[in-house]
Amino acid sequence: MQHLLIAGCGDLGSELARRMLAHGWHVTGLRRDTAQLPAGVIPLAADLCQDHQPADWPAKVDYIVYCPAAGKRDAELYQQLYVSGLQRLLGWLQAAGQHPRYLLQVSSTGVYAQQAGEWVTENSPALASSETAKALVAAEDVALRSGIPASVVRLAGIYGPGRNRLIEAVRQGVNVHAEPAQYSNRIHRDDAASLLEHLLLEAKDDELLAPCYLGVDDEPAPLHEVCSWLAEQLGTQLDPQGKPLGRAGSKRCSNELARESGWEPRYPSYREGYASLLELSASSDS
Repeated sequence: MQHLLIAGCGDLGSELARRMLAHGWHVTGLRRDTAQLPAGVIPLAADLCQDHQPADWPAKVDYIVYCPAAGKRDAELYQQLYVSGLQRLLGWLQAAGQHPRYLLQVSSTGVYAQQAGEWVTENSPALASSETAKALVAAEDVALRSGIPASVVRLAGIYGPGRNRLIEAVRQGVNVHAEPAQYSNRIHRDDAASLLEHLLLEAKDDELLAPCYLGVDDEPAPLHEVCSWLAEQLGTQLDPQGKPLGRAGSKRCSNELARESGWEPRYPSYREGYASLLELSASSDS
């Protein structure tokens, strides 16, 4: 029986947990408040920003997914949660005499600094200058140098159930410039979880994994195009005098490597993904 530890088992981790439970795995969910963990997940109450190792540490850990969510862009918090937090977790494993078979460390495509619509792959330089991006790159380095076989999964902007920020912004009449084109990248929460699920199953089967994967859908798209499509679905219009979205950067991230490994997104573009959210919203309102 495989035992998976999901460190930072929030929305994404919970969806992954449900999937791995369906495969017959044991899943432990580590988070500060374990009350919201899915049924069947073994709760492990712990704070990744505190040194104290939980007394009920699992006796067996075969696989780890490190996916905490900071909740805000704060450089000190990123350093504590993503870098020091992962180091703490590795120390707890060492103290327990455990050497897991594989580690997946969830990162972000925000580590890339490209701003002119360039195509970005796993081999593109990750040179974003923000302190939060630097902390993510440092955390990736911790994972890849941990002594545990590891891969980094850089996810684009996650949307999905409960993540309706863009829909609400468009509903309120956001201002998005058509020119110059500002390319955006995204992935549905369920597809992000399915990519992690796929990589875990590949690792279980001793398949050779790459050190890094980009978790994005098939179609990077100009933000104006995405918002215009959403406005059409909502029966509204973008407002040239409205509040800007405040997005930075413009790049097109490729999921070719993830697809070559056998993964396919259920929502290949923003159209399928946001259509499912709008349908879900409409059914809940009726």
